[in-house]
Amino acid sequence: MPTADELINPRTTDLLASVMAAGGAAPATALRGCGALLEDLAFSRRVTAVKEAVLADLPDAYPAFADVVHAALRQPEFTGWMTFPVNAAVTERALASDVFEPGLDLLATLTPLLTAEMAVRPFLSADPPRALERAMLWTRHPDPHVRRLASEGTRPRLPWASRLTAFVADPTPALPILDALYRDPSEYVRRSVANHLNDISHDHPGTAVTTAARWLAEPAPTTPALVRHGLRTLVKAGDRDALALLGHDPDVRVRVVGPDVRTPHVQLGEDLVFGYEVTNTGPRTARLVIDYVVHYRKANGSLSPKVFKLTSRDLLPGERRSGVRRHPLRPLSTRRHHPGAHRVQLQINGRPYDSCPFTLHIPPEATLG
Repeated sequence: MPTADELINPRTTDLLASVMAAGGAAPATALRGCGALLEDLAFSRRVTAVKEAVLADLPDAYPAFADVVHAALRQPEFTGWMTFPVNAAVTERALASDVFEPGLDLLATLTPLLTAEMAVRPFLSADPPRALERAMLWTRHPDPHVRRLASEGTRPRLPWASRLTAFVADPTPALPILDALYRDPSEYVRRSVANHLNDISHDHPGTAVTTAARWLAEPAPTTPALVRHGLRTLVKAGDRDALALLGHDPDVRVRVVGPDVRTPHVQLGEDLVFGYEVTNTGPRTARLVIDYVVHYRKANGSLSPKVFKLTSRDLLPGERRSGVRRHPLRPLSTRRHHPGAHRVQLQINGRPYDSCPFTLHIPPEATLG
């Protein structure tokens, strides 16, 4: 993943200053001095610093402010991550000036350069019905970036963004947007719809399943794949309604051998290796989602399960599926590893089977993630 300095740096702000100055914001003093302030700042603070410089350099009155941004849009140099803080500046200036729909329209114009999905969220928090009305118009826009903005910007749990608490509590106001887009010709748009559905599933699994069922009743050829992706969290959690909708019987008759742990002692930085074997012992073809669960040891000695996808497979009666999986156990910024006893188990159609132990060894001098 690129570093903060690779995304927004003094070269970025110098070029943005030139773009804005050419658009009518001369001499762009704040932007020209902004680069010196960025050293050692995290990405979010860099965005804030550049946003504040844009607000300082551009006119206070929203119409003149928007004119400068539109002029920048006509310049080929105005592209990439320099547009991200400009999106944030548009939001702040538009809302402060009570210029609601024109502010959203300008963000829709900017989003093909770099997504404005985070910048639209303050509008949705300020006046959800009014912002949703604009987003609904975007679902019919010819540009897939704008159509995606309608779904991605309204996600209740968009990563790296503030949650839309009203939509976490009740996602139904945004469902017409998803209904308009689930058969979109663009995979880029459909992936956003699936991720939005997955967001909903965290807080309202029943709503997610009934929505997916409606879509499967009037599908495009791409709808089954979209629904599988949108219900992935529920499938991992063993939600019976989600599994049944996707044709996976939680009570399927199978014989499970394993996991057969090949590496009972694993050093941090190495792989856990295990084999497995699954046989369909029922009289009909079995649609199987085969996952595995690693039970990570916590600091207090208890275990915390994490589900990982292994494979999806249809097995004929009597058919057997076997394989070997290598699971990396490496230092991560998102997980702190602890030495000692862990466990791994198979999960088929949401149903857990027997687990097997393994031991993780961590040298005392190792830097933990």
